[in-house]
Amino acid sequence: MAWFTAATALLTALGSGPAGAADEWQKVGDDARSGVSGLAYEGSTEDGTAVHVLAVHDNKRSGQRRLSRITDRGGSTTVSPLTWDGPEPVDLEAVEAIPGMPGEYLALTSRGILYRLKVADATATVVDYTPMPAIGEGDDFESFALVAQNGKLAALWADRGAGPGRPATLYAAPLTFAAWGQPLFGAVTQRPYRSAYPIDAGTRHISDITVTATGRLVVGSAADAGDDGPFDSAVSEAGRVTISSAGRVRVSLAASPTVLGTFPGYKIEAVECLPDSADTLLGTDDENVGGYVRTASYCGS
Repeated sequence: MAWFTAATALLTALGSGPAGAADEWQKVGDDARSGVSGLAYEGSTEDGTAVHVLAVHDNKRSGQRRLSRITDRGGSTTVSPLTWDGPEPVDLEAVEAIPGMPGEYLALTSRGILYRLKVADATATVVDYTPMPAIGEGDDFESFALVAQNGKLAALWADRGAGPGRPATLYAAPLTFAAWGQPLFGAVTQRPYRSAYPIDAGTRHISDITVTATGRLVVGSAADAGDDGPFDSAVSEAGRVTISSAGRVRVSLAASPTVLGTFPGYKIEAVECLPDSADTLLGTDDENVGGYVRTASYCGS
């Protein structure tokens, strides 16, 4: 992980003001079929010089790529497609590793179908899939996160919202698994959320969610004016999440979210805290322009 420390130091040295210069991003896709809609940390390489992350793509037609592995060596990034073994999802928007279950992930579509996956080598196998609970009218999901505290597990996900007239709706619920693999949700709570930036008519108030080891809730927000842009986005601290020893999930949203960084020209749809680090991996789905990834330092305690 030494290169990630160096990368973070470099990004810090570049300044703390609005970010988004092209030389801070690494391109990982060239068109609308290869943008990054969600990221999940997979692990480091055997030699410790790079990390693997899984990226989902929001493709809709049969046979199109759903999942890739991105390997980043701090200046050279490679992308390898994974084979999807099982029923094909339509419009994947988020993916998350399941804590304590190596090689297993949950991936969410925009309409609220959750897929449980096992990933081995270059194949992702569908174990089970199920609709999310408490789907609201018009909900369009782009985010999903898992939180493990006090030996319990909880899920967070959100309708992305749409401009000033529709805030995001952040959902939270305890999560367990049936013996055959199906995700099982407890009582669902929900909270409205409005981004502090961007705020125009094309704003998606929550485009992804990640949670730090201490329970800080970090979210992406993005503005999309169409498949050719212009795009705009930000990463903000939105509040905190806790799970009691009895499994009760509590989400406290900030009255005024703190904007941690702005990224004009990019549409951030993936925000992922890396383990045991302040490093945050960001991914974009810039539609016809493709996709990019970069690191920032938003996940410290």
